[in-house]
Amino acid sequence: MNTQTSPIQTRRDGAILQVTLDRPKANAIDLQTSRIMGEAFRAFRDDPDLRVAILTGAGDRFFCPGWDLKAAAGGDAVDGDYGVGGFGGLQELRDMNKPVIAAVNGIACGGGLELALSADLILAADHATFALPEIRSGTVADAASIKLPKRIPYHIAMELLLTGRWFDADEAHRWGLVNEILPAARLMQRAWELARLLAGGPPLVYAAIKEIVRDAEDSGFQDAMNRITGRQLRSVDVLYASEDQLEGARAFAEKRDPVWKGR
Repeated sequence: MNTQTSPIQTRRDGAILQVTLDRPKANAIDLQTSRIMGEAFRAFRDDPDLRVAILTGAGDRFFCPGWDLKAAAGGDAVDGDYGVGGFGGLQELRDMNKPVIAAVNGIACGGGLELALSADLILAADHATFALPEIRSGTVADAASIKLPKRIPYHIAMELLLTGRWFDADEAHRWGLVNEILPAARLMQRAWELARLLAGGPPLVYAAIKEIVRDAEDSGFQDAMNRITGRQLRSVDVLYASEDQLEGARAFAEKRDPVWKGR
């Protein structure tokens, strides 16, 4: 996948795989990119010689801003085929029993933040910033709405979801969303140090830990995600079929303020 036309780059070193989202200008994810990422993470999961993955973004400005609204305005359906593993290939990938480290090298917002939350450990560059701005583009941060209130204090999670405000790496660390903050020049070095540490550990124990943790949470998260992606929740079904859903994407692509109609 190390080709100029691929939206990801991969680097394999021993038992460690680094997956770098490389889709200029901002590393946004469209349906095709999501499917390619899913194949990469599935291959990692199924390769007995690989033990740890690192996920990061190319450049020093964007980790990932999430869903590509320009692609959405051009016809990519928000409930389309994201491929194996769901959005970004990771957050719904079943039986992922190996550690994944997210190295957030810049902006992580919307689905990009949700993608980071799908990792087991999160390292952040000191200039990284975060947000869940879906509310401003007329859609819902579905995975974050499920995960975030379980990870940080409820009222803080709701504030972030309801306002879409930005917060910096220091605040993310204060709420426990990131494990460490590093100078940008040290971020990937530290990610590889940590990956090598984990790669030297007991993979069967890691698998047991991840499955136990997942099973304890699954009745909440996966069932809810299944209802969302299956459009079994009336409010989500209405949203995905609404004029406002398309308006948010079009307004973003046209660089104007959206006009909400509530339908």
